[in-house]
Amino acid sequence: MAHDHGSAGHSHDHTTGANAKMLGWALALTSAYLVAEVIGGIVFNSLALLSDAAHMMTDVAALVIALLAIRLGRKAPDEKRTFGYRRFEILAAAFNAVLLFGIAIYVFVEAIRRFTEPQEIQSWGMMIVAAIGLVVNLISMRLLTAGKDASFNVKGAYLEVWADMIGSIGVIAGAAAIRFTGWTWIDPVVAVAIGLWVLPRTWILLRDTTNVLLEGVPSSLRLTEVRAAIAAVPGVAGLHDLHVWSMSNDDVSCTVHVTLGQGCDPDPVRLGVAAMLDQRFDISHVTVQTEAPGEPCGDGHEVHA
Repeated sequence: MAHDHGSAGHSHDHTTGANAKMLGWALALTSAYLVAEVIGGIVFNSLALLSDAAHMMTDVAALVIALLAIRLGRKAPDEKRTFGYRRFEILAAAFNAVLLFGIAIYVFVEAIRRFTEPQEIQSWGMMIVAAIGLVVNLISMRLLTAGKDASFNVKGAYLEVWADMIGSIGVIAGAAAIRFTGWTWIDPVVAVAIGLWVLPRTWILLRDTTNVLLEGVPSSLRLTEVRAAIAAVPGVAGLHDLHVWSMSNDDVSCTVHVTLGQGCDPDPVRLGVAAMLDQRFDISHVTVQTEAPGEPCGDGHEVHA
């Protein structure tokens, strides 16, 4: 039996420093506005502002967690955690998604109460605070754009800031409508609309992070295609025990047992499989176990792929 790791098997993320800096700036802006929005929501009696502030609070939490995840992710593997600490990023993103669901439930309950007990709304103050929030969200989105495709946490923070931007636009429109019509029920309607806008994206984030925690095949890959590509490598007569999973959204691993063709040298086959997986599927960490024709495999009775 032999093992092989792809030449890119120990890749390092050189963008983490830049991501941390951008996250820090976004955190400072978002935290300052969160305080202002909570005060504005209370002073101007706007559920829409408080709803947006609740989502802004999860933005702050997401940014703090993302920064912690980056710092922990830099820690090297040790005797207890041989894969290192990168999975913390996934746990943090999943927690953030669950928190968003909780906030949405609160907003829906409070909106129902306000439908039955209308409240006086100070629309001008509501509009000014929301306009400031729109500017803050646009700046934060610009800061997070570069790293959103390289990290689940940065992506989660970006999605929340993006949703808050839509929320700010909704609050501004709602405040204008209240100002010119006097219909205070618009405020809880806007609050519910913000929640309904956020929930589908939150579900996508929770689904993706859950798949990683369950060590599922990354959504960008199809196991049947990976299996067929390995089988087509010269010298491969068969394969089993194929597993593809990820520790985070940009760190895919693969293990596979390969049966060699008659008279084939295992080294070129292992290297060929590893190189193909790296080049075609961007799977950088590969372990290939080779078996001679007719050689019994200890795991052969339990086929996993």
